[in-house]
Parts: sequence; structure tokens; C-alpha cells
Amino acid sequence: MMELKKTEEGLVLTDGELSVTGDFRHLLPRVTKGRLAGELLVKAAKRNSFGESPTAIDATAGLGEDSFLLAAAGFHVRMYERDAVIAELLSDALERGRQDPELADILARMELEKGDSIEGMRDLPERPDVILLDPMFPKRRKSALVKKKFQLIHGLEKPCEDEAELFEAAVNAGPHRLIVKRPLKGPFLADRKPDYNLSGKAIRYDCYIFP
Repeated sequence: MMELKKTEEGLVLTDGELSVTGDFRHLLPRVTKGRLAGELLVKAAKRNSFGESPTAIDATAGLGEDSFLLAAAGFHVRMYERDAVIAELLSDALERGRQDPELADILARMELEKGDSIEGMRDLPERPDVILLDPMFPKRRKSALVKKKFQLIHGLEKPCEDEAELFEAAVNAGPHRLIVKRPLKGPFLADRKPDYNLSGKAIRYDCYIFP
């Protein structure tokens, strides 16, 4: 049985054997000046295509790691997380991280909305520059690439059953660029072929461009 516990290190989700807590410090090596530009997601987002204060929506935030990369690249990121437990872990990580001088500037560009992004994207205050989707689906749940500690998170989240609705909500929100994170050999989300994609060893980013 899984439970949330408040500890000195932060909010922890545990089943008695495995445990996970939200944390951004382990991402700091990835956002150094020499490495950040090489991140596939950052390449897909093309920060320099937008103005001084570009905006991004992370519609499937999880523990916020992709949002952190986008924020480090200069985007102001609105994150949506519909699972209440995961949202609490993320909220706790943000609160603790904002007290850390090495994280504070990046996390200042990240805000969390606890709830369903499909509903949220129907009522955005402005057109976002980028929307990121990373929906789960059954094949991914069995992947050896899922770190052991994140098995707890994947046990909470259900595979995406409304991928067409999620995709259409993102398109209707009117982003300049829609990015969908997929396993390397996974199918296109909602069977919609992207304009192009960027591939790594285990994942790829399908990119959709809108005028």
C-alpha cells in the first residue's frame, strides 16, 4: 500500500520498499551552459524562435523534469498534473527548490496547475509558444527504461486512454509548436504524423508546427 510521508528531505511516496520524492537538484548537471543546448527537448522547443519571454505548457508534468529543462532554456512553463498524489510531490519539490539558490531562478519560471490539462488548455489566457505532451500508454509501463523508483509513479498514473482528446485540446490551444515525447519506436500520438521528429537512443520528440 502506497502512502505519502513528510520527512526532513521532503514529501515522500513509499510502499515500504521503494520510495520517491520530487527533486530538481539532480538535473543541475544537465542545465549547464555546455550541456543544456544539447538536450533533445531543448532542441525541439527551439527557444530562439520566440521572443524575450516565451511560454510553454507541459500538459503531462509528472515530477516536472521536462518542465525544468524548458524553464532552464528560458521558457515560462505552466505545468498541469491531474494525479493528486503526483501533484503534491511536484508542489513540494517546487517549494523546497525555490529556497535553493542554484534552483531558484529556474523554478521562478515554473508554475503548477493541479488538475486536468484537457480542461485547462481550453481556457488559456494567451496563445502558448510551445505545448509539450508526454502521455503514458501500456507498452511503456513494461519498459526496462523506467527507473525502478519511478515504478511507484507509474503505478499511480493510468496509460493514456484519451490521447485523441488530449492531442486535439493541445492543437486547439493554438501553440506555435506542439512537441510529443514518445518511446523511440512508439506510434504517433492519436495517429497524427508530425512535421518532423528528433530521435535519441530511447526516445523521440514528434514536432508539429502551426502558423
